[in-house]
Amino acid sequence: MDYGARDADTGNSLREILLDLKKGKVAPCYLLYGEETFLINDAFDKIIHLVLPDADRDLNLFYMDGDQVDIENLCQSLLTPPLIAGRKVVVIRNTRIFHSAGVSPEIIQKIRDHMNTDPVRAAKDFMHFLRMTGWSLEDLRDGGWKKISDRDWQKTLPAEAGHDREAWLPGMIDLCVDRGLKEGTAVDGAECLADVLKSGLPEGNHLILISDAADKRKKIFKIVSETGKILHFPQIKKENRKRQILMDTARDVLSDAGKNMTPGAWEAIGRKSGFAAATSMEAIKKLITYTGEKALIEEGDVEEAIGKTKEGNVFDLTTALAEKDLNHALVALKDLLDQGIHGLLILSMMAREVRFLIHAAMLIKSGKLGPLDPKIDYSRFQKSVYPVIRTWTEGGVKKEGGDLIRQHPYVIYNALRHSHRFSHDHLVEYLKDLVDVDIALKSTARDPGLLLERFIIKVCS
Repeated sequence: MDYGARDADTGNSLREILLDLKKGKVAPCYLLYGEETFLINDAFDKIIHLVLPDADRDLNLFYMDGDQVDIENLCQSLLTPPLIAGRKVVVIRNTRIFHSAGVSPEIIQKIRDHMNTDPVRAAKDFMHFLRMTGWSLEDLRDGGWKKISDRDWQKTLPAEAGHDREAWLPGMIDLCVDRGLKEGTAVDGAECLADVLKSGLPEGNHLILISDAADKRKKIFKIVSETGKILHFPQIKKENRKRQILMDTARDVLSDAGKNMTPGAWEAIGRKSGFAAATSMEAIKKLITYTGEKALIEEGDVEEAIGKTKEGNVFDLTTALAEKDLNHALVALKDLLDQGIHGLLILSMMAREVRFLIHAAMLIKSGKLGPLDPKIDYSRFQKSVYPVIRTWTEGGVKKEGGDLIRQHPYVIYNALRHSHRFSHDHLVEYLKDLVDVDIALKSTARDPGLLLERFIIKVCS
């Protein structure tokens, strides 16, 4: 990460904050906000590492969700001494106390972005949007949203033209209605929290707030700015800036693994991810595992392990499916569909992954591999497990391994270590489900994205 980046509004920089923390200078309150979620999380990890020792975190580190936090309980917690001697840190993720009508365009953009990839989060954001605007879900349902004129829409969202709301608003309303959500009462606890912060927290007590957007005109923002530290992480659009931040962020990860990347490897990562931090870091972590004991990661390694953009997204989808990682699986599915990849091709890749998991489970159950630790690293797998499998392919394919044992060793490695998450009966059931999806895709006009999304949700739930 570029530690030297300075917040234009507050004058704070992460570099200075980290230097202060190393000297033991801890502010009562920190606010990290913006659209670059990966960079926010990375900054948070570095801050919490310096604020609170690992040994104290079980008893003196408290996480709360901004959607569920009771502000009165939060204020009480901030005024209560820690359970054990030392610092106490309360973390509020996804807080909305900095939101106002002024940040509605940012909230709407988040809703659009997450409708397909994280519908639960999108629904929460939409209900929060309704509470801020005073609109009612009951009034908007069944086509009632059409009664909102462009003029009224633009009054609520000054940055929005309102011309494309029919592309996302009806679906969002139906999602919230289907989930049985209610607007509830808008509770503004910002005033209470502002008073507590202004009065001062007890020595050793600290608050970290994380938000996607913040209205700098709000009183709570000004109080946090006066009493603590604020860092803004706006969306990064310039590729050279993204590249530099990625290289800074990845430096420690690569160093800890005893690896470096050639200029060609960095360029290959950029071609596949556009240097987006989260996607690129996932690719780099895969490369660290994939290259084993090799110290220098080269362009060929990137091409072989990550593949072309389409293949990389397929790999992301099948890996997330095997790991039961719903959010990443839905993101990868959306990326593939956005690229115009046909639903039947995506279906075939998911079916292939399920078959590999079945074959891996059969191999493990046969006992021919001996005891297999699901946490085995790739280097040890190559040395102790794969040589056994390779002798089978040289002597003819064994029934238990099916097509799996003829795959690249990295594919076999992933299937073996992920198969423990599933029962044999569930995997067989998933194959049957995929047959039904295949029939529906070929014989009906049903939405391929919706059919595939429902299957992914079932597997990952």
